[in-house]
Amino acid sequence: MDKIKLEIAGLSYSQSQSGAYALVLAETGGKRQLPIIIGGFEAQAIAIELEKMVPTRPLTHDLFKQFAISFSIKITEIVIYNLQEGIFYSKIVCEQNGVFTEIDARTSDAIAIGVRFNCPIYTFESILSSAGIVLDESSELANELAIEHETEEPQPNSLVELTSEELEDQLNNAIDNEDYELASKIRDEINKRTK
Repeated sequence: MDKIKLEIAGLSYSQSQSGAYALVLAETGGKRQLPIIIGGFEAQAIAIELEKMVPTRPLTHDLFKQFAISFSIKITEIVIYNLQEGIFYSKIVCEQNGVFTEIDARTSDAIAIGVRFNCPIYTFESILSSAGIVLDESSELANELAIEHETEEPQPNSLVELTSEELEDQLNNAIDNEDYELASKIRDEINKRTK
């Protein structure tokens, strides 16, 4: 069976399930998208890596990466290989000294690890045809994801009024407190000033 490559198209708060997030994977070179509902911790772990934020202490997925690197293990790909009763099944494909091993994982964890190794994500036609959707501009999920891709929200006056040094302190505090949403806003304000 031929594998179909996927890319992360969006990550947003799920309005349909409280405390959950919608991770949307898009078919590379195609129009179909695969929405996956994931937990807050995993969404945060994926977002931190996508935004290139560095927490003060390693998160679980960062620890996994350091462990793998320490033992010369390469993560070559993530494969979403099955869908049963609305649950996606994935595997992490690893290589060490020419020997390949497949490790079963929750899809959210597999992708959180995959983005840290910058490795491709794949699925199969059977999964895309049964769970994939083609988003039109009027769909509820498209509107939910549009929030993620809209122009940046205006920064609160308190951030605009802070000095660059104060912003750096606030950013470090937000990361220490694992308030990554606030950290992202502070980082955006810092980036505006450095352009």
